[in-house]
Amino acid sequence: MEERSPGTEAAQRFLMEVKAGLAKGWDAITLRTDLRGEYASHLKKFDILGMARHGVLNIPPQLIDSKNRNVVAITSELHVVGYNRKLISTDKVPSQWEDFLKPEYKGKKFYADIRPLMLSSLIPVWGLEKALDFARKIAAQEPIWIRGNPRGLTAVAAGERALFMGPYFGSLRVQQKKVANIDLEYKLAEPVPARLNEENGILAASEHSYTALLWLEFLVSSEAQKVIDQYEPGEASLFASGSIQSDVIRGKKVSTMQWEAPEKLEGWLKDLVKAYGFPNADTK
Repeated sequence: MEERSPGTEAAQRFLMEVKAGLAKGWDAITLRTDLRGEYASHLKKFDILGMARHGVLNIPPQLIDSKNRNVVAITSELHVVGYNRKLISTDKVPSQWEDFLKPEYKGKKFYADIRPLMLSSLIPVWGLEKALDFARKIAAQEPIWIRGNPRGLTAVAAGERALFMGPYFGSLRVQQKKVANIDLEYKLAEPVPARLNEENGILAASEHSYTALLWLEFLVSSEAQKVIDQYEPGEASLFASGSIQSDVIRGKKVSTMQWEAPEKLEGWLKDLVKAYGFPNADTK
């Protein structure tokens, strides 16, 4: 059985159940990135990376946590520029993130998420100091602060504003699929921020742990990744050959947050939010 528990609150509740030993009947679980460290002692100490390297499991090593060796990233996320094609022409849409600092984008001209995951994904290429400086300059541009992709993408599609800085590529593509003739489009600004996503591990209390290993192996297979892109276009991993993400980033400079970075993420996010000036979400 597979079950999804979207949202921060649901993830926190499930983590509490895991810690209390109340999460019964679960084998493989998805770890929320910013809570991942709290799961460590509750996961099976399988050396999945070692099994992959020795051909016991057919899982690309780059998808496996190189430090803890027992977590597998099933998908990935790209951050893009979302825009309304009726309100702004493609040639005027930012091609680099610094373009958002131009005078014409000052004063509530674009949406920005108060949770700076996009900026954190630029740190592998930019470095922390440049990302913090950019965050301060973005705040000075007075964007419309929001929380989460759905609000911003819906507003841009409805023509409330022309631009959304940094929505998830997969979320945007899924919305395009759901609504015929939608005016929502995307552009890849460089470097393209990317990070591993849908990190899965096997609970220490799992009753079917070896079956769970095979399930993780299947999820990263070309067959499963094609199914992901079929039903949720743009969500399959950038490391999956033939995935939509792997195609769109070809020839682009990409900034990928990989396994050495997630344990630093919480601190980076706090620093970036502070650089933003602790904005409140704009609900207007």
